[in-house]
Amino acid sequence: MNRIKLLKVQYLPIKLQPGLLYVSEEFAVAGHLCPCGCGNKIITPLGPTEWSFRETAGKPTLRPSMGNWELPCRSHYFITKGMIEWATEWSEKQIQAGRLAEEKKKRKYYSQLKRNHKRKFSLSHFFRWLFND
Repeated sequence: MNRIKLLKVQYLPIKLQPGLLYVSEEFAVAGHLCPCGCGNKIITPLGPTEWSFRETAGKPTLRPSMGNWELPCRSHYFITKGMIEWATEWSEKQIQAGRLAEEKKKRKYYSQLKRNHKRKFSLSHFFRWLFND
């Protein structure tokens, strides 16, 4: 399979059809069948520390790549403007490095989020004190 069409849904269906990328923006999740033909469901969470989804002229793009290292097929590909772009299989060392990089990205994002929340709380607390007393 070289192409994948976009189908926006509220909920992912139980039975996925080949050649379709189902995207629920409401629940921040995408799903499709592995394009290698093995029949495995590939479910990807969407969000700032997960996969990003973009639609261009009705064609889907997901980033980063799909690396199905836990599946027997071990397929690796990108979805770009409705096209499946096959990539090379990674070594175990590359897989571990990729997982560590993902974890580092998540820690950095949530740490920054926490700092921003504390900063907003401190400023709002200060202004409430300033104007209410």
